[in-house]
Amino acid sequence: MIRRIDVLSYNNALRQLSPMWKSSFAALMLLLSYTVHPVLQAAITLWMMSWCVLQARIPLRAYGMLFGTALLFYALSVPALLVEFGHPAAGEAGIFPLPGLNLPVYVTAAGLQRAGELLARISACMSCFFFLMFTTPFSELLQVLRRLRMPQIVLELMLIMYRFLFLLSDAAHGLLLARRLRGGRRGYKAKLRETAAMAGALFGNTMHRYNGLSQGLLARGFTDEIILPPYTARPVPRRYAVQAYAGIAVLVLAQLWLWTRG
Repeated sequence: MIRRIDVLSYNNALRQLSPMWKSSFAALMLLLSYTVHPVLQAAITLWMMSWCVLQARIPLRAYGMLFGTALLFYALSVPALLVEFGHPAAGEAGIFPLPGLNLPVYVTAAGLQRAGELLARISACMSCFFFLMFTTPFSELLQVLRRLRMPQIVLELMLIMYRFLFLLSDAAHGLLLARRLRGGRRGYKAKLRETAAMAGALFGNTMHRYNGLSQGLLARGFTDEIILPPYTARPVPRRYAVQAYAGIAVLVLAQLWLWTRG
């Protein structure tokens, strides 16, 4: 999936927009996503999704796959938010006893509300991150961070780790393909043994390729500092700026209106 994201970040309709403007817009929307009402958070999710799918022309399938994968982590935390053990207080949800246990399990309305609010907030924040991921290449994000006075050592570590992800993906794909071609999937126990063997081989193969990457840097004259290309400012078309600023103004006014009513 990381290769698909990298390809889309270089080949989307918003690629030529200023990376500083896109980063500022995503940061401001992230701040709003964390503070506004859940209804407005749902609106932010749909709006940022429209920026990616309609404006940047990111395939809906790729966006939905990544969004759904990220929501799996939220789904794993839902039972801890909803399920309560013991005896509920008066006025709370009914009791649902577990078979064979005397300990009652119940779900409260407050738990349902808390889970819904968390889902709205997570979705809105993720949509802001996805907008930046799908529309801005990683190299331009490093240029923005450098312009914001991020330490050079941090930028170099981020660049090396990003490159290492591709090495890890290539090694894992090669090992998985070799396993399938050699007649894998011969029972549950055989799968466990092959998975353990693949994990060890993956570590060795990845470290071998990482050593090659290090030697390649030295061969190209690495002098304890990776020189990043300079930041180049780009103009922002008026229609994008108007859409962004108008949407932010509407969200702020809507939040103020909800505060005055509540």
